[in-house]
Amino acid sequence: NKYNLYANIRPAKSNDAVKTPFPNVDIVTFRENTEDLYVGVETQIDRNTVHATKIITRTASERIIRDAFIYARKKKRHKVTCVHKANILKLSDGLFLSIFKEIAKEFPDIESVDNVCMQLVMHPENFDIMVTPNLYGDIISDLTSGLIGGLGLLPSMNIGTDYAMFEAVHGSAPDIAGMHIANPTALLWSACMMLE
Repeated sequence: NKYNLYANIRPAKSNDAVKTPFPNVDIVTFRENTEDLYVGVETQIDRNTVHATKIITRTASERIIRDAFIYARKKKRHKVTCVHKANILKLSDGLFLSIFKEIAKEFPDIESVDNVCMQLVMHPENFDIMVTPNLYGDIISDLTSGLIGGLGLLPSMNIGTDYAMFEAVHGSAPDIAGMHIANPTALLWSACMMLE
């Protein structure tokens, strides 16, 4: 993580031009971008067993969670949801959730909740800001893109202390180069976020 782009922020907002079953989606996912399983620490135990290490630190968790609450307050949004599996991953996700609860106390004007996936596909209009460790943020933001019509509509920004990078989450799509079917929406909205 050369540039320490720790915050991957992905807004998913319904667009009247794209008809979906969910016309009232307006969700911003704050994904911690420097640790969790995506650090790629894996150990081959034997030819049939591999262990992957999930890394969650107080420093990275505090930074992304605080940014989500600050963004919510600045943009006059009312709810921040913590995405976790602390019921199973009691230490790693437990740490992330406990830090979320600590920071939420500093923002009493913003509702904080921690119940996500089933509710997200049934009632996405009830979500506002979501803050997640790296892996869940990847999965959840793909889901939110589906709610609004697909990855071609989802912009993204990666923010660090000194640098920032803006991109369409779907990548470059070389398989459709020259076919005149690319959707530039996510790229254009990413550029708009950069200018903002």
